[in-house]
Amino acid sequence: MRVSVPRPLIVVVATLFSSYIIVLGVYSLQGEFASSNEPVIVALAVYAVATFAVLFPDKRPRMPIWLAAFAVAIAVILPLIVALVLDPRREGGNGYATWYVAAVGTLMTIVAVRRRPGFAWVGIGFLVAQTVLWAGPEYLAALGVIGSASWVGVAHLLTNALAKAVRDSQRFAIAERGAAEWQAAQEAHLNERQFRLGQTTVMALPMLRTIQQSAGDLTAAQRAECLHLEGAIRDEIRGRRLLNDAVREQVMLARRRGTTVTLLDEGGIDDIEGEDLDRVLGALADALRRTNADKVIARTVPEGSDVAITVVGLRSSDDGSASLLGNSLDDDEVELWLEIPRVATQ
Repeated sequence: MRVSVPRPLIVVVATLFSSYIIVLGVYSLQGEFASSNEPVIVALAVYAVATFAVLFPDKRPRMPIWLAAFAVAIAVILPLIVALVLDPRREGGNGYATWYVAAVGTLMTIVAVRRRPGFAWVGIGFLVAQTVLWAGPEYLAALGVIGSASWVGVAHLLTNALAKAVRDSQRFAIAERGAAEWQAAQEAHLNERQFRLGQTTVMALPMLRTIQQSAGDLTAAQRAECLHLEGAIRDEIRGRRLLNDAVREQVMLARRRGTTVTLLDEGGIDDIEGEDLDRVLGALADALRRTNADKVIARTVPEGSDVAITVVGLRSSDDGSASLLGNSLDDDEVELWLEIPRVATQ
């Protein structure tokens, strides 16, 4: 969610108001308020250029410092140029000849809206000081200086309010995304637990019934089958993406033949889907069916490799008690070494 005022609307309103001020300045030339019209004409031209500079060329929301400083310089120059040819004590007042007060107020309001309120207050401060020195403090209200300062104040407050609204909306959006991600993670964990429980129930329920019916008095073959089921349940946790129906069947058959099978899914094939995944798992199932190794380890390979799964089959060269860990690894002979590629070879 983004809280902002459309830029075209601000530009149109500021352009219309600035144009109106220029019209008033031109109209004041007919009233013979100024002792010389040339400085006023120069001031009108300078104000028009400054308005164009702060509104149109740079479309960034936050005004560059150099442009804000330029606007302040114009706010300093305008009162000095125009007030030089006006009489602050003129009988009947100066009418629209003091258009520069509204011009400075408008210019500084634009600066404040474009997120440079410090520069805007500097320009208004100089206008106040110039007016007090030129005409006296009693003319601050009559000449519209207080009104110009009010414009800048309102612009400053509104800009801060909009900026705070933007920050709050960004924090709320971040919090919302975090809550959604947390909820998705919780639902994923719940679904995963339910799936694993379902898988475990399907595999273990027949044997649990057998255990119940026999009051725990199992034969040697049944006890061995319990160990095979335990391994299958462990595969569902550690093997995950390495499993499909064909792989499950071949792993169970291999264990019943006396082969120790270890499946390790470390996330290396999470990016493989569809036919490629079926091909890779089919190759794994075929390797398990053909091997006569005493121990088989199937492990996924991290992403970035051309290989999806490595399958290692070891045959014990001693009495069968060798382990995959420790120095006894030297006593094992490699009976199977297979690298299943991620992409089908031609």
